[in-house]
Amino acid sequence: MRRREFIKVIAGSAAVWPLAAQAQQTGKVWRIAQVIGGSPETNGHFARALEQGLSKLGYRLGDNLHLVTRYASPQLTGMQDAIRSLIGEIDLLVAWATIGAVAAKNVVGSLLPVVFLSVGAPVEIGLVQSLSHPGGNMTGITFEAATETYGKRLQLLKELLPKLASVAVLAAEGDANVTFAMQSLDKAAPELGVTLRRFGFKPSDDLAAKFDQIEQSHADGLIVIAGALTYVDSKQIAELALSHRLPSCGAFYETVRAGGLVSLGPDIPAMAQQTAVYVDKIIHGAKPGDLPVQQPADYVLHINLQTAKKLGIEVPPSLIARADEVIE
Repeated sequence: MRRREFIKVIAGSAAVWPLAAQAQQTGKVWRIAQVIGGSPETNGHFARALEQGLSKLGYRLGDNLHLVTRYASPQLTGMQDAIRSLIGEIDLLVAWATIGAVAAKNVVGSLLPVVFLSVGAPVEIGLVQSLSHPGGNMTGITFEAATETYGKRLQLLKELLPKLASVAVLAAEGDANVTFAMQSLDKAAPELGVTLRRFGFKPSDDLAAKFDQIEQSHADGLIVIAGALTYVDSKQIAELALSHRLPSCGAFYETVRAGGLVSLGPDIPAMAQQTAVYVDKIIHGAKPGDLPVQQPADYVLHINLQTAKKLGIEVPPSLIARADEVIE
């Protein structure tokens, strides 16, 4: 599949009004933008989840809070360009994914409040001072409940494949998630008797050729590091992993539904609703730096038994019992 770099401005402008007295008294028309790596086809449901979260808080379309959604190439330059085009036109930015949050920090500086979501290790990558006291003008929702989550994903593969010895790690180049994810994997690998080999890729790369390289490495399994690009390509990654008979573990349940073996990660639409609460708080006067960075409210395990059968893997009943969704 050929991937194109693009910046799409979607006039998915929805306007919503807070019912709270403070916003009504000021009469200020809040202008908000959410910037998402990907396209309406791949990530439109995320944009709608934020809109739904705001609606649940009493906001209505067509009043004094304008919400614009922009889709960008899921890499740093594309996200920065999309955000840069909004400066001077908005009062608050919602930045999706680690790469979007890093782009926001690079472009926005201290000009306006930023609420991020689906971000890995915001302290480690320099977005906030601490989770409890972010400081500055950024806060939001992390993607990982802890930096050790990648080690847990590696443990999942080992549980499914007791003889697992060599694991390929697929990671988008330039994504700040990769550093802390690899630290977690590097810590867990020796304890599990596993060696790791990292394979980086860019939007312009041929993923099929990348999987040919992975196959030549004789890896027993695959870990996919979460990020904007790996989400956009999640369906193709799942299909290629299956066609190369690679048991895979990632963070997105969409990958499992497309043929991946197992995933452990947050419920991202639910995370968008958490984000809406923070947007509402800032509209009503809260400072981002005073709002603690939150963890995902829901963390889910998905297993595809159809894929397991095709790969000749017997899934332990104990793992099936722990799963939130089992595809049979």
